[in-house]
Amino acid sequence: MSFVGGGSDLPVFYRKFGGAVVSTAINQFVYITVNKKFDEKIRVSYSKTEEAGTVDRIKHPLVREAMKLLKIDGGMEITSVADIPGRGSGLGSSSSFTVGLLHALHAYAERYASAEQLAREACEIEIERCGEPIGKQDQYAAAFGGLNYIRFNEDDSVSVEPILCKRETLRTIQDNILVFYTGITRSASDVLKHQQSAVASEKKKQSVMRKMVALAEQMKSELQRNRAGAFGEIIHEGWLLKKSLTSGISTDSIDDWYAKARKAGAVGGKLLGAGAGGFLMFYAPPERHEAIASGLKGLRRMDFKFESQGSRIIFVHH
Repeated sequence: MSFVGGGSDLPVFYRKFGGAVVSTAINQFVYITVNKKFDEKIRVSYSKTEEAGTVDRIKHPLVREAMKLLKIDGGMEITSVADIPGRGSGLGSSSSFTVGLLHALHAYAERYASAEQLAREACEIEIERCGEPIGKQDQYAAAFGGLNYIRFNEDDSVSVEPILCKRETLRTIQDNILVFYTGITRSASDVLKHQQSAVASEKKKQSVMRKMVALAEQMKSELQRNRAGAFGEIIHEGWLLKKSLTSGISTDSIDDWYAKARKAGAVGGKLLGAGAGGFLMFYAPPERHEAIASGLKGLRRMDFKFESQGSRIIFVHH
């Protein structure tokens, strides 16, 4: 769940100016199993089931490229299940899948992989090998877990800095956030392509993005001082800036829901992910939550908690 600075993790921006986001992992999971298969074929089960004789014949690009990167051959079955919709949710589900898959494949090959290695390899698979026009924040959020200030440096390196604050501060933020599913799924790639070309060529858009990076820095320092009060306003300001980047980020329906939530007592909010669909997040005092929920009757509310751990192996059978 990305709070502020999203989009500054795209290479067209961070390679010139450096980027930063504040984000947290949440307790919605993707579960991956890797099991030895009796024959030498590869069976992959996700929303579809496919069976392939060789790695090159696997249709799922993330599975194919992960196995190629780690030099793992056939004779295995890979399955995945997820707590939330796998596509277009804005909650980093494809990057969580890639990080989890890499982690499971490393464990299957009896190798240790650090969070940094998993995030780096997931970026290589999604961005370089599969050509997705996405940023790097979701891979690092899924691999490391916790609430972090993530910095994207001009030289392509990434630094993950946990935000250290009191437990009560974290609890306040978590208790004030409410999340709704819009029911609209969209391809993040399409939205991000427009965003990339706008940011690459227009000075005005670059200046908007730099303000968003400054807000990430501001949010980090407010949280480190245990000042949760500024959180909602920063998110609201970040959302207004993000919407001004390209027309595809919001829609009339999303603007309408946002206005209703603000009227019912939300201090701020944003669409999670690239834009145009997925989940809407609002920040409001808990006593306003019911009023906000009844103002957004058609939307399904999602319960969640912050998650302090990143990707982990939960069962190994040798």
